[in-house]
Amino acid sequence: MNSIVTKRFAQCVEFLKEQGSIRSIRQFSQSLDFQPQSMGEILKFKRDVTLELVRKTIETYNLNPNFLFSGLGEMLNTSVDGGILTVITNNEQEERIAYVPVAAQAGYHDHLSSPTYLEELPTFALPGYKYQQGTHRCFDVSGDSMEPTLYTTDKVVCSYVDPDMKYRSLRSNQVYIIVTQSEVLVKRVVNNLRANGTLELHSDNNYYEPYIVEGNDVKEVWRVESVISSFVSCPTHERNALHEEVKDMQTKMNDQSSLIRNLNKTIELLIKQTRTTTLS
Repeated sequence: MNSIVTKRFAQCVEFLKEQGSIRSIRQFSQSLDFQPQSMGEILKFKRDVTLELVRKTIETYNLNPNFLFSGLGEMLNTSVDGGILTVITNNEQEERIAYVPVAAQAGYHDHLSSPTYLEELPTFALPGYKYQQGTHRCFDVSGDSMEPTLYTTDKVVCSYVDPDMKYRSLRSNQVYIIVTQSEVLVKRVVNNLRANGTLELHSDNNYYEPYIVEGNDVKEVWRVESVISSFVSCPTHERNALHEEVKDMQTKMNDQSSLIRNLNKTIELLIKQTRTTTLS
């Protein structure tokens, strides 16, 4: 019990809290798919940290394995870019859903690990068990590439995809938010990471061609769970109303055509009668 690795692990967790990379032990535990109660026992030195938990923490939060196992170097491995998921919590340490509007998406990929950036974003909470588990984020939909599934006024609520799990957890033909080195995309994904290290991104609007992104260029992945959209009158009713208007126009045109045909017949009959009278 109370191994030196456990003590260094606790030091690293405290350092992550101080720099704002994690907001609470509960959030930290959930990001590693670990029970908060068990994490609490480790940090109070009532049990030792496991090698599997050390591995996940190194990969997710860039902890320096040299520091953990030998005490050498910095706590964080600064040679690796990214890997830290920053979240927002309220005073009760309950995680909030950060909303990233279109205007904020331009710089989002450059501030993924910045607590200050996220704190300036609007946040909210949703009822339901699935929104109380894991980390969620809300993004604006921009453009028409995902119509008719998603429209430019929609907002999508998404759950975070652990980078260590994306090879097997990204399901082909599902819709995700893909954050690359330069932009935030909402696309239907074909997962080719195991085959050739790429993702094939598809739009639901057939006007747009699919394209490939390298897995190494992907900084974050969020699975679309829910859609928040503006209320509009039922499209079916609108289509029915349009069909009725077209039908009425066709009826009127048919009636007019019938009147014109009858008028032509009457004129032809008058002309014949006039010719007959003249000949007589």
